[in-house]
Amino acid sequence: MKITKIETLQADGGYRVCSYIKISTDEGLTGWAEFYDGFSGAMLAPLIHGFGKSAIGMDPRQYARISESLLATTRVAAGGISHQAVAAVENACLDIAAKAQGVPVHQLFGGPFRERVPVYWTHCGSYRVRHAAMYEKLGYEPVRTLDDFVRLGKEAVAQGFNAVKTNPVFFDREVPYMFNGGFRIAPGFLDRSIGDAQLQAIVDQLSALRQGIGPHAGLMLDVSFSQRPEGYMRMARRLEALNMYWLELDIRDPEALAMIRSSSRTPISSLEGIHGLQEYRPYIEKRTVDVAIIDPMWNGVWQSVRIATLADAFETHIAPHNPVGELGNLMSLHFCAAVPNVRIMELRPDEAPWTRDFVTHLPEMKDGALLVPDRPGWGADVNEDALREHPVRSA
Repeated sequence: MKITKIETLQADGGYRVCSYIKISTDEGLTGWAEFYDGFSGAMLAPLIHGFGKSAIGMDPRQYARISESLLATTRVAAGGISHQAVAAVENACLDIAAKAQGVPVHQLFGGPFRERVPVYWTHCGSYRVRHAAMYEKLGYEPVRTLDDFVRLGKEAVAQGFNAVKTNPVFFDREVPYMFNGGFRIAPGFLDRSIGDAQLQAIVDQLSALRQGIGPHAGLMLDVSFSQRPEGYMRMARRLEALNMYWLELDIRDPEALAMIRSSSRTPISSLEGIHGLQEYRPYIEKRTVDVAIIDPMWNGVWQSVRIATLADAFETHIAPHNPVGELGNLMSLHFCAAVPNVRIMELRPDEAPWTRDFVTHLPEMKDGALLVPDRPGWGADVNEDALREHPVRSA
Protein backbone atom coordinates (compact mmCIF):
# COMPACT_ATOMS: atom_id res chain seq x y z
CA MET A 1 0.00 0.00 0.00
CA LYS A 2 1.28 3.48 -0.90
CA ILE A 3 0.21 7.05 -0.20
CA THR A 4 -0.90 8.66 -3.44
CA LYS A 5 -2.32 12.02 -2.37
CA ILE A 6 -2.45 14.33 0.66
CA GLU A 7 -5.12 17.03 0.84
CA THR A 8 -6.33 19.56 3.42
CA LEU A 9 -9.98 20.58 3.71
CA GLN A 10 -11.55 23.36 5.74
CA ALA A 11 -14.97 24.62 6.76
CA ASP A 12 -16.58 27.31 8.89
CA GLY A 13 -16.64 26.34 12.56
CA GLY A 14 -18.24 29.49 13.96
CA TYR A 15 -15.48 31.24 15.91
CA ARG A 16 -12.76 29.15 14.22
CA VAL A 17 -11.96 27.24 11.05
CA CYS A 18 -12.38 23.45 11.13
CA SER A 19 -9.41 21.81 9.40
CA TYR A 20 -8.84 18.24 8.22
CA ILE A 21 -6.15 16.24 6.43
CA LYS A 22 -7.15 13.52 3.96
CA ILE A 23 -4.65 10.88 2.82
CA SER A 24 -5.52 8.66 -0.15
CA THR A 25 -3.86 5.36 -1.06
CA ASP A 26 -3.45 3.16 -4.11
CA GLU A 27 -5.64 0.49 -2.46
CA GLY A 28 -8.64 2.77 -1.98
CA LEU A 29 -8.33 3.29 1.78
CA THR A 30 -8.60 6.88 3.01
CA GLY A 31 -7.25 8.27 6.26
CA TRP A 32 -8.53 11.34 8.09
CA ALA A 33 -7.32 13.51 10.94
CA GLU A 34 -8.29 16.87 12.36
CA PHE A 35 -5.75 19.63 12.96
CA TYR A 36 -5.87 23.17 14.34
CA ASP A 37 -4.89 25.70 11.69
CA GLY A 38 -3.96 29.27 12.53
CA PHE A 39 -3.78 28.70 16.30
CA SER A 40 -0.55 30.71 16.52
CA GLY A 41 -1.41 33.03 13.65
CA ALA A 42 0.71 31.01 11.21
CA MET A 43 -1.03 28.62 8.85
CA LEU A 44 -0.35 24.90 9.21
CA ALA A 45 -1.87 23.63 5.95
CA PRO A 46 1.06 24.71 3.71
CA LEU A 47 3.49 22.89 6.01
CA ILE A 48 1.35 19.75 5.88
CA HIS A 49 1.54 19.82 2.10
CA GLY A 50 5.27 20.47 2.26
CA PHE A 51 6.01 17.53 4.54
CA GLY A 52 3.40 15.46 2.73
CA LYS A 53 5.48 15.51 -0.46
CA SER A 54 8.05 13.35 1.31
CA ALA A 55 5.35 10.92 2.44
CA ILE A 56 3.98 10.29 -1.05
CA GLY A 57 4.85 6.72 -2.03
CA MET A 58 5.38 5.57 1.56
CA ASP A 59 3.28 2.84 3.16
CA PRO A 60 0.84 4.54 5.62
CA ARG A 61 0.71 1.38 7.71
CA GLN A 62 4.29 2.20 8.70
CA TYR A 63 3.06 5.29 10.53
CA ALA A 64 5.91 5.26 13.08
CA ARG A 65 8.56 5.18 10.37
CA ILE A 66 6.81 7.98 8.48
CA SER A 67 6.52 10.10 11.62
CA GLU A 68 10.16 9.66 12.63
CA SER A 69 11.39 10.20 9.07
CA LEU A 70 9.50 13.46 8.65
CA LEU A 71 10.51 14.70 12.11
CA ALA A 72 14.14 13.99 11.25
CA THR A 73 13.90 16.57 8.47
CA THR A 74 12.97 19.22 11.07
CA ARG A 75 16.01 18.76 13.32
CA VAL A 76 17.44 22.18 12.47
CA ALA A 77 14.05 23.75 13.28
CA ALA A 78 12.40 21.20 15.56
CA GLY A 79 9.12 21.51 17.45
CA GLY A 80 6.33 24.02 17.03
CA ILE A 81 4.17 24.03 13.96
CA SER A 82 6.64 21.80 12.06
CA HIS A 83 5.93 19.07 14.62
CA GLN A 84 2.19 19.76 14.36
CA ALA A 85 2.28 19.35 10.57
CA VAL A 86 4.05 16.00 10.83
CA ALA A 87 1.57 14.96 13.53
CA ALA A 88 -1.33 15.57 11.14
CA VAL A 89 0.26 13.22 8.59
CA GLU A 90 0.98 10.63 11.29
CA ASN A 91 -2.60 10.72 12.59
CA ALA A 92 -4.16 10.24 9.17
CA CYS A 93 -1.80 7.31 8.57
CA LEU A 94 -2.93 5.77 11.87
CA ASP A 95 -6.51 5.91 10.63
CA ILE A 96 -5.50 4.00 7.49
CA ALA A 97 -3.38 1.46 9.38
CA ALA A 98 -6.24 0.60 11.71
CA LYS A 99 -8.77 0.44 8.87
CA ALA A 100 -6.45 -1.89 6.96
CA GLN A 101 -6.61 -4.32 9.91
CA GLY A 102 -10.31 -3.69 10.53
CA VAL A 103 -9.64 -2.54 14.11
CA PRO A 104 -9.99 0.69 16.12
CA VAL A 105 -6.85 2.81 16.41
CA HIS A 106 -6.49 2.07 20.13
CA GLN A 107 -5.96 -1.63 19.35
CA LEU A 108 -2.78 -0.75 17.47
CA PHE A 109 -1.34 0.05 20.93
CA GLY A 110 -2.79 -2.88 22.86
CA GLY A 111 -5.93 -1.10 24.02
CA PRO A 112 -8.45 -0.43 25.12
CA PHE A 113 -7.43 0.06 28.74
CA ARG A 114 -10.96 1.34 29.42
CA GLU A 115 -14.36 1.42 27.75
CA ARG A 116 -15.29 4.89 29.10
CA VAL A 117 -13.21 8.05 29.40
CA PRO A 118 -14.34 10.78 31.84
CA VAL A 119 -14.55 14.24 30.29
CA TYR A 120 -14.72 17.83 31.46
CA TRP A 121 -16.38 20.87 29.92
CA THR A 122 -13.50 23.09 28.84
CA HIS A 123 -13.57 26.91 28.59
CA CYS A 124 -16.91 26.81 30.41
CA GLY A 125 -18.34 30.32 30.22
CA SER A 126 -15.06 31.96 29.22
CA TYR A 127 -15.47 31.23 25.51
CA ARG A 128 -19.02 32.52 25.63
CA VAL A 129 -17.41 35.80 26.70
CA ARG A 130 -14.55 35.72 24.22
CA HIS A 131 -16.84 34.82 21.30
CA ALA A 132 -19.98 36.50 22.64
CA ALA A 133 -21.41 37.59 19.27
CA MET A 134 -21.32 34.07 17.83
CA TYR A 135 -22.84 32.41 20.89
CA GLU A 136 -25.61 34.98 21.16
CA LYS A 137 -26.35 34.50 17.45
CA LEU A 138 -26.68 30.78 18.14
CA GLY A 139 -29.20 31.51 20.87
CA TYR A 140 -27.02 30.97 23.95
CA GLU A 141 -27.75 33.17 26.95
CA PRO A 142 -24.91 35.72 27.30
CA VAL A 143 -22.45 35.78 30.21
CA ARG A 144 -22.68 39.24 31.80
CA THR A 145 -22.34 38.72 35.56
CA LEU A 146 -20.98 36.25 38.10
CA ASP A 147 -24.51 34.87 38.45
CA ASP A 148 -24.15 33.56 34.91
CA PHE A 149 -21.26 31.36 36.06
CA VAL A 150 -23.54 29.88 38.71
CA ARG A 151 -26.07 29.19 35.95
CA LEU A 152 -23.42 27.65 33.68
CA GLY A 153 -22.24 25.38 36.48
CA LYS A 154 -25.77 24.10 36.88
CA GLU A 155 -26.04 23.69 33.11
CA ALA A 156 -22.88 21.58 33.07
CA VAL A 157 -24.20 19.31 35.82
CA ALA A 158 -27.55 18.98 34.00
CA GLN A 159 -25.65 17.82 30.90
CA GLY A 160 -23.92 15.12 32.93
CA PHE A 161 -20.49 16.69 33.43
CA ASN A 162 -18.64 15.92 36.63
CA ALA A 163 -15.90 18.50 36.02
CA VAL A 164 -15.53 21.90 34.35
CA LYS A 165 -12.66 24.18 33.39
CA THR A 166 -12.77 27.92 32.79
CA ASN A 167 -10.43 30.84 32.12
CA PRO A 168 -10.33 34.13 34.03
CA VAL A 169 -13.14 36.50 33.05
CA PHE A 170 -13.21 40.06 34.35
CA PHE A 171 -16.23 42.33 34.82
CA ASP A 172 -14.51 45.66 35.59
CA ARG A 173 -15.35 47.19 32.19
CA GLU A 174 -18.58 47.95 30.43
CA VAL A 175 -18.43 44.59 28.65
CA PRO A 176 -17.01 41.42 30.27
CA TYR A 177 -13.74 40.20 28.79
CA MET A 178 -11.59 37.09 28.95
CA PHE A 179 -7.99 37.36 30.11
CA ASN A 180 -5.04 37.23 27.73
CA GLY A 181 -3.19 33.92 28.00
CA GLY A 182 0.16 35.49 27.17
CA PHE A 183 0.36 34.44 23.53
CA ARG A 184 -1.98 36.87 21.73
CA ILE A 185 -0.78 40.40 20.93
CA ALA A 186 -2.73 42.96 22.97
CA PRO A 187 -1.90 45.92 25.23
CA GLY A 188 0.08 44.77 28.27
CA PHE A 189 0.26 41.09 27.33
CA LEU A 190 4.05 41.03 27.64
CA ASP A 191 3.89 42.09 31.30
CA ARG A 192 2.74 38.65 32.48
CA SER A 193 1.82 39.89 35.95
CA ILE A 194 -1.39 39.99 37.96
CA GLY A 195 -2.65 42.31 40.69
CA ASP A 196 -4.54 41.53 43.89
CA ALA A 197 -7.81 42.86 42.47
CA GLN A 198 -7.59 40.46 39.53
CA LEU A 199 -6.70 37.57 41.82
CA GLN A 200 -9.78 38.29 43.91
CA ALA A 201 -11.89 38.50 40.75
CA ILE A 202 -10.67 35.03 39.75
CA VAL A 203 -11.54 33.67 43.20
CA ASP A 204 -15.02 35.22 42.92
CA GLN A 205 -15.54 33.72 39.45
CA LEU A 206 -14.47 30.26 40.56
CA SER A 207 -16.59 30.51 43.71
CA ALA A 208 -19.62 31.24 41.53
CA LEU A 209 -18.85 28.27 39.30
CA ARG A 210 -18.31 26.10 42.39
CA GLN A 211 -21.74 27.16 43.66
CA GLY A 212 -23.25 25.97 40.38
CA ILE A 213 -21.47 22.61 40.10
CA GLY A 214 -21.62 21.74 43.79
CA PRO A 215 -18.93 20.80 46.33
CA HIS A 216 -17.83 17.49 44.81
CA ALA A 217 -17.50 18.19 41.07
CA GLY A 218 -14.08 18.92 39.60
CA LEU A 219 -13.18 22.62 39.23
CA MET A 220 -10.28 23.72 37.00
CA LEU A 221 -8.73 27.00 35.94
CA ASP A 222 -6.57 27.50 32.83
CA VAL A 223 -4.25 30.53 32.79
CA SER A 224 -1.89 29.46 29.95
CA PHE A 225 1.35 31.49 29.66
CA SER A 226 -0.08 34.55 31.42
CA GLN A 227 2.30 34.75 34.43
CA ARG A 228 5.84 34.37 35.62
CA PRO A 229 6.54 32.00 38.55
CA GLU A 230 5.72 34.59 41.23
CA GLY A 231 2.26 35.21 39.81
CA TYR A 232 1.52 31.50 39.40
CA MET A 233 2.55 30.79 43.00
CA ARG A 234 0.37 33.58 44.37
CA MET A 235 -2.54 32.29 42.32
CA ALA A 236 -2.09 28.66 43.39
CA ARG A 237 -2.05 29.64 47.07
CA ARG A 238 -5.16 31.81 46.73
CA LEU A 239 -7.04 28.89 45.14
CA GLU A 240 -6.29 26.31 47.83
CA ALA A 241 -9.57 26.89 49.68
CA LEU A 242 -11.59 26.06 46.54
CA ASN A 243 -10.42 22.42 46.42
CA MET A 244 -9.34 22.67 42.79
CA TYR A 245 -9.12 19.65 40.48
CA TRP A 246 -6.14 21.46 38.99
CA LEU A 247 -4.63 24.82 38.10
CA GLU A 248 -3.47 24.66 34.48
CA LEU A 249 -0.53 26.85 33.52
CA ASP A 250 2.38 26.94 31.10
CA ILE A 251 5.98 28.02 31.49
CA ARG A 252 9.04 26.83 29.56
CA ASP A 253 11.26 26.21 32.56
CA PRO A 254 11.14 22.81 34.32
CA GLU A 255 12.88 24.11 37.47
CA ALA A 256 10.41 26.97 37.78
CA LEU A 257 7.46 24.65 37.20
CA ALA A 258 8.70 22.25 39.88
CA MET A 259 9.03 25.20 42.28
CA ILE A 260 5.46 26.32 41.53
CA ARG A 261 4.12 22.83 42.14
CA SER A 262 5.93 22.49 45.48
CA SER A 263 4.76 25.91 46.70
CA SER A 264 1.07 25.05 47.08
CA ARG A 265 -1.42 22.28 47.77
CA THR A 266 -3.27 23.15 44.54
CA PRO A 267 -2.63 20.40 41.93
CA ILE A 268 -0.77 21.63 38.84
CA SER A 269 -1.29 20.56 35.22
CA SER A 270 0.84 21.78 32.34
CA LEU A 271 2.92 20.96 29.22
CA GLU A 272 0.31 21.17 26.44
CA GLY A 273 2.51 23.60 24.50
CA ILE A 274 5.58 21.40 24.10
CA HIS A 275 6.33 18.83 21.43
CA GLY A 276 8.04 15.48 21.33
CA LEU A 277 9.51 12.97 23.73
CA GLN A 278 12.78 14.87 24.18
CA GLU A 279 11.03 18.12 25.18
CA TYR A 280 8.81 16.31 27.69
CA ARG A 281 11.65 14.38 29.32
CA PRO A 282 13.09 17.06 31.67
CA TYR A 283 9.61 18.05 32.87
CA ILE A 284 8.63 14.46 33.62
CA GLU A 285 11.97 13.59 35.23
CA LYS A 286 11.85 16.64 37.51
CA ARG A 287 8.26 15.78 38.57
CA THR A 288 7.02 19.24 37.62
CA VAL A 289 3.31 18.42 37.35
CA ASP A 290 0.51 16.40 38.87
CA VAL A 291 -0.98 15.93 35.39
CA ALA A 292 1.04 16.13 32.17
CA ILE A 293 -1.07 17.48 29.33
CA ILE A 294 -0.29 16.03 25.89
CA ASP A 295 -1.82 17.20 22.62
CA PRO A 296 -2.35 14.18 20.31
CA MET A 297 -3.00 16.49 17.36
CA TRP A 298 0.21 18.45 17.87
CA ASN A 299 2.38 15.44 18.73
CA GLY A 300 0.63 12.66 16.81
CA VAL A 301 -1.18 9.88 18.65
CA TRP A 302 1.70 7.41 18.28
CA GLN A 303 4.17 9.97 19.60
CA SER A 304 1.70 10.90 22.36
CA VAL A 305 1.48 7.28 23.50
CA ARG A 306 5.28 7.27 23.83
CA ILE A 307 5.16 10.44 25.95
CA ALA A 308 2.39 8.99 28.11
CA THR A 309 4.51 5.87 28.65
CA LEU A 310 7.38 8.04 29.89
CA ALA A 311 4.98 9.79 32.28
CA ASP A 312 3.66 6.43 33.48
CA ALA A 313 7.21 5.37 34.38
CA PHE A 314 7.27 8.35 36.76
CA GLU A 315 3.79 7.62 38.20
CA THR A 316 2.34 10.71 36.53
CA HIS A 317 -1.17 11.07 35.16
CA ILE A 318 -1.73 12.50 31.68
CA ALA A 319 -4.65 14.30 30.03
CA PRO A 320 -5.08 15.26 26.37
CA HIS A 321 -5.21 18.83 25.12
CA ASN A 322 -8.18 18.75 22.76
CA PRO A 323 -9.05 22.17 21.32
CA VAL A 324 -11.12 21.14 18.29
CA GLY A 325 -14.24 19.31 17.10
CA GLU A 326 -15.77 15.88 16.80
CA LEU A 327 -13.00 14.12 14.86
CA GLY A 328 -10.49 15.58 17.29
CA ASN A 329 -12.66 14.23 20.12
CA LEU A 330 -12.49 10.75 18.60
CA MET A 331 -8.72 11.01 18.17
CA SER A 332 -8.28 12.05 21.81
CA LEU A 333 -10.66 9.29 22.86
CA HIS A 334 -8.54 6.60 21.16
CA PHE A 335 -5.40 8.07 22.73
CA CYS A 336 -7.04 7.92 26.17
CA ALA A 337 -8.09 4.31 25.54
CA ALA A 338 -4.55 3.35 24.49
CA VAL A 339 -2.66 4.29 27.69
CA PRO A 340 -3.16 3.31 31.35
CA ASN A 341 -2.44 6.63 33.10
CA VAL A 342 -5.23 8.92 31.84
CA ARG A 343 -6.86 11.25 34.35
CA ILE A 344 -9.60 12.94 32.31
CA MET A 345 -10.28 14.20 28.75
CA GLU A 346 -10.96 17.74 27.55
CA LEU A 347 -14.21 18.38 25.64
CA ARG A 348 -15.93 21.43 24.13
CA PRO A 349 -19.67 20.68 24.25
CA ASP A 350 -20.84 24.07 22.96
CA GLU A 351 -19.18 24.16 19.54
CA ALA A 352 -21.20 25.48 16.60
CA PRO A 353 -23.96 22.86 16.15
CA TRP A 354 -23.46 22.33 12.39
CA THR A 355 -19.91 21.06 13.01
CA ARG A 356 -21.41 17.83 14.34
CA ASP A 357 -22.39 17.05 10.75
CA PHE A 358 -18.75 17.14 9.65
CA VAL A 359 -18.18 13.51 10.75
CA THR A 360 -20.12 10.36 9.92
CA HIS A 361 -20.27 9.06 13.51
CA LEU A 362 -20.28 11.04 16.75
CA PRO A 363 -18.75 9.93 20.05
CA GLU A 364 -21.38 8.92 22.61
CA MET A 365 -21.49 10.50 26.07
CA LYS A 366 -22.97 8.79 29.12
CA ASP A 367 -22.77 9.79 32.80
CA GLY A 368 -19.95 12.27 32.33
CA ALA A 369 -17.83 9.99 30.11
CA LEU A 370 -17.35 9.28 26.42
CA LEU A 371 -17.75 5.67 25.32
CA VAL A 372 -14.73 4.27 23.48
CA PRO A 373 -15.79 3.33 19.93
CA ASP A 374 -15.05 -0.08 18.40
CA ARG A 375 -15.41 0.87 14.72
CA PRO A 376 -12.28 0.65 12.52
CA GLY A 377 -9.88 3.58 12.46
CA TRP A 378 -10.99 6.61 14.44
CA GLY A 379 -14.54 5.31 14.10
CA ALA A 380 -15.69 8.03 11.70
CA ASP A 381 -14.89 9.61 8.36
CA VAL A 382 -15.28 13.24 7.35
CA ASN A 383 -18.47 14.22 5.52
CA GLU A 384 -17.08 16.26 2.63
CA ASP A 385 -20.56 17.33 1.50
CA ALA A 386 -21.20 18.87 4.91
CA LEU A 387 -17.89 20.75 4.72
CA ARG A 388 -18.86 22.20 1.37
CA GLU A 389 -22.15 23.42 2.83
CA HIS A 390 -20.20 25.57 5.29
CA PRO A 391 -17.37 27.27 3.40
CA VAL A 392 -14.79 29.25 5.36
CA ARG A 393 -15.88 32.84 5.79
CA SER A 394 -13.53 35.70 5.03
CA ALA A 395 -11.99 37.31 8.10
